Amino acid sequence: MNSESPFSSSAGAAGDAVVPVSVLNRAIGTMLERSFPLVWVSGEVSNFTRAASGHWYFSIKDAQAQMRCVMFRGRAQYAEFTPREGDKIEVRALVTMYEPRGELQLNVEAVRRTGQGRLYEAFLRLKAQLESEGLFDAERKRALPAHPRAIGIVTSLQAAALRDVLTTLARRAPHIPVIVYPAPVQGAGVSAKLAATVETASRRGEVDVLIVCRGGGSIEDLWAFNEEVLARAIAESKMPVVSGVGHETDFTIADFAADVRAPTPTGAAELVSPQRVLLLRDLDHRHATLARGFGRMMERRAQQLDWLARRLVSPAERLARQRTHLQQLSVRLASAGARPVRDARGRFALVQMRWQRWRPDLSLQRSQVSGLAERMERALLRQHERHIARVETLAARLEVLSPQRTLERGYAALLDAQNGRAVRAPSALKPGRRMTVHLAEGSADIALSDVQPRLTEGF
Repeated sequence: MNSESPFSSSAGAAGDAVVPVSVLNRAIGTMLERSFPLVWVSGEVSNFTRAASGHWYFSIKDAQAQMRCVMFRGRAQYAEFTPREGDKIEVRALVTMYEPRGELQLNVEAVRRTGQGRLYEAFLRLKAQLESEGLFDAERKRALPAHPRAIGIVTSLQAAALRDVLTTLARRAPHIPVIVYPAPVQGAGVSAKLAATVETASRRGEVDVLIVCRGGGSIEDLWAFNEEVLARAIAESKMPVVSGVGHETDFTIADFAADVRAPTPTGAAELVSPQRVLLLRDLDHRHATLARGFGRMMERRAQQLDWLARRLVSPAERLARQRTHLQQLSVRLASAGARPVRDARGRFALVQMRWQRWRPDLSLQRSQVSGLAERMERALLRQHERHIARVETLAARLEVLSPQRTLERGYAALLDAQNGRAVRAPSALKPGRRMTVHLAEGSADIALSDVQPRLTEGF
């Protein structure tokens, strides 16, 4: 201890130094920081809390002991993941003393999942092997069908990702049937079961596109999607496969083997399903195009009718030609005798009378064609107006029933963070329980510190 140490005696040789608690704690903290360099410590996360300031407070423990930890915001914001209760992690920390309470703690500078380095190396080796075989080549990737007749989902029936995918498909494309091929997504032998399910879906050929998905988790939780057997099953599938595993920052071997990789299960559902609003808009556009094309066709037919009418020989001209011919015949027949001439004139008069009787009235036919064209145009216009009114009514109903509009009016949706269910009664609110609040412009995770139920009939 140097000459400035608080433990140096200012009294006689027989006296003891008296120091304040704060000075003692500060001295212990200084000694700990000098004695223990930065070290990696492994254990299980307990009592994790993220303060409003952005700092992380938690404990790391094993079967025999535990140690309190703090990770300040400047370090926490660069962490690759947020630890959760029960996670096995490794922290790079400095042993320090929290002087106000005299408690020993670890000042964490970095955090990583236990065994992540070994698993990541195995991931890179398998990725390089399959890539060298051409399993990830862009040439073998297939385009997703624009209008699938059926959509298949390979995941666990208990997975939250399944609910997200089904909700998204019901919202975007309720007219498309969905077939779920259940398979476990975590545990021993999961990769082989997932591969067998993908092969079953491919063999049946019941769907046009297949989604392989599960929610987020640690690298150990997602490791089933990093096995070779599943990657080859996805690559050999007869229909295009969309991989939606984990969060946006999670990458697995299945993502590279699939025809399309989605950042989340919800994103996978959006990629394979055409949006109903856009389909209705395209239908209106096609209807308008068809109406315009039909109108142009009627105009061309009317013009063609006019052209054919102009090509008709005038009855007067035809009669003039026949008179000339008859005059020639009369001259030739004059020498044959008067009677043949009278007979010929009688037959000619009869023919002329019949022709006058059956001559077509073109003006009447033209009037009928014009009337039919006007009736058709009015009918198409009324039908178009009815379709527009119906679309506007449906759009107004959708706007009224939109959950987003409800949130924008100031309401909020409160979900239990453990099971994702909506909270409907004050009895479900317990101190310490974590909740998720959905608002008009986003969502937030909260922890309840105190709950005071109130009985009320309304706002």
